[in-house]
Amino acid sequence: MAPRGRAAAWLRSALLALGTAAALGLARFAYGLLVPAMRTELGWSLAKAGTLTTANSLGYLVGAVAAGPVARRLSETATFRLGMTVTAAALAATAATGSYPVLLLMRAAAGVSGALVFIAGGVLASRAAASRGSALPVSIYFAGAGLGIAVSGTVIPPLLSHHPGRWPLAWVGLAAAAGLATVFSWPAAADGAKAGTSQRQGGTSQGGAGAAAPLIDWLPVARMWRVSAAYLMFATGYIAYITFLSAYLAAHHASVTQVAVTWAALGVAAIAQPALWNRPLHAWPGARALAATLAVLSAAAAIAIASAAPAVVIVSATGYGASFLVVPAAITRLVHAAVPHHDWTAALAAFTVVFAVGQMVGPYLAGLLADSYGAGATLVWTAALCAAGSAASLTVRPSRR
Repeated sequence: MAPRGRAAAWLRSALLALGTAAALGLARFAYGLLVPAMRTELGWSLAKAGTLTTANSLGYLVGAVAAGPVARRLSETATFRLGMTVTAAALAATAATGSYPVLLLMRAAAGVSGALVFIAGGVLASRAAASRGSALPVSIYFAGAGLGIAVSGTVIPPLLSHHPGRWPLAWVGLAAAAGLATVFSWPAAADGAKAGTSQRQGGTSQGGAGAAAPLIDWLPVARMWRVSAAYLMFATGYIAYITFLSAYLAAHHASVTQVAVTWAALGVAAIAQPALWNRPLHAWPGARALAATLAVLSAAAAIAIASAAPAVVIVSATGYGASFLVVPAAITRLVHAAVPHHDWTAALAAFTVVFAVGQMVGPYLAGLLADSYGAGATLVWTAALCAAGSAASLTVRPSRR
């Protein structure tokens, strides 16, 4: 490929990554930045605040199950664009009301649309990777979530400082950013679809596998029960950290600058994580990379438990950001190693359900603990569950398929 062609290809990958920036960074994770302000203005407990994340995770589960059939009917390009549009609309609607039932509905809608974006965009990125003979388009795509976290983390804390009543304006800003991401990612999705079309016409099975995902195969989940248990513990634990991080900082009277820098560090570390973990994921046998990632997550949460000093919390957020997006990639590689190629889609769909169940349960239970023992309990929750997941991963034997 000519240099100009390579540059255009990487630009398309970067623009497609705006999908995860919006669907995950803005629509899912940025909510943690608004928890203190919305609690203050709407009189919520931490358990009630956590239930909104549970609603978002429930929506994600619905969207993950529906993504395959929707993509088969509409195409991955149309599914990606639909998800991006609905995500921006759901964020805008969240700004329009303080009604708790309506907010639950909007968070669930953002979860459904976010799953459509995440899965359809992942298929498009995978096709681009196959056509270029490089895994980098996929790594760039998943790292996009870090961009959404970094942007929201630098903008929202100053906006809400001493003015918690501005929380609807923060949602408007997130909606506007998601709208811009929709506009700029629109042509990138079309280009990805063209690359995928040529592969399908050539008889490549990889492109079709991502589009035909209506079935769920629970047999690999049962056979890989240690991996399943580790993934469930990760999903139940990791989400509490990012949901309640701002509440923890507020409880320790952190400055606006500290909150912004902490979230920006988390987001930038997430962007950098492909470069940090690419070799372990490919070279380490069995589930060692999964175990190491979960150990880093546990240590990152434990560090913040030990001290709420700004430098310590930033180190904690950096370690968390550099690791939490790696776990799904590690699970995917384990499934690919243990399951026949033609069963990948159904097996990964089952693991997605396991992940979504953990994300639904985790925020509510962690919120209950925080209401009783303080926001720091959510860090203990994350550290304990990720440590347990790491220990479970160490017992996994390398696949001999």
